[in-house]
Amino acid sequence: MQLFYAPQIERPLHTLTEEESKHCVRVLRLAAGDPLALTDGRGTLCRGRIVDDHPKRCTVRIEETATDFEPLPYRLSMAVAPTKNADRYEWFLEKATEVGITEIIPLETARSERRVFKPERSEKVITAAMKQSLKAYRPALQPLTSFREAIERPFEGRRLIAHCDAARTAAGKSYLAAALRAGEAVQVLIGPEGDFSPEEIDAAIAAGFEEITLGPQRLRTETAAVVATVMVSVANH
Repeated sequence: MQLFYAPQIERPLHTLTEEESKHCVRVLRLAAGDPLALTDGRGTLCRGRIVDDHPKRCTVRIEETATDFEPLPYRLSMAVAPTKNADRYEWFLEKATEVGITEIIPLETARSERRVFKPERSEKVITAAMKQSLKAYRPALQPLTSFREAIERPFEGRRLIAHCDAARTAAGKSYLAAALRAGEAVQVLIGPEGDFSPEEIDAAIAAGFEEITLGPQRLRTETAAVVATVMVSVANH
């Protein structure tokens, strides 16, 4: 099944955007009569067939519609500092979308090496990964958010911070995979290449965050973010 993104699906006939039409007709070589699917990224999945294979305004007749299609059985918000190399952060966005994630918050921290975040390319990466992995829910990409704002923002669920510094609490740092419970909402903070500052770690714990570790190995920011995303997914399946 080929899946296309259409934020506002029109019925019974929907015309793809010029970009999606070109991809459908020129790249995938789909033609009139071929089946495909559309999603609005909010849980709706429509199946239909092409009735006009024009490469700039491909039109689809909707034949069936499913709502709330295969929702995640959990909520995962990942607040991750953008990496100096933008490609590495886009790799995280792609893989996290494929695995399953609800929200991504680009995080500006004291040790961030990239303080300008342009969302246009990242939005395209997320959309492409959603279509490739046949998902009907599109993760929300938030604007670049300061660390202080992120930890003060309300979140209904468990809030966790992964860091490489010494544990601050008597309980110590929990191994994420062992600490997770199926079905719960989780927010995980992942710092930049130089990790969170001691002051940021203290502030997060004071705000109610739990300390976690992803294991003894040293991971790059984007790798740590994907590892955390996978751990949450495995705990819920």
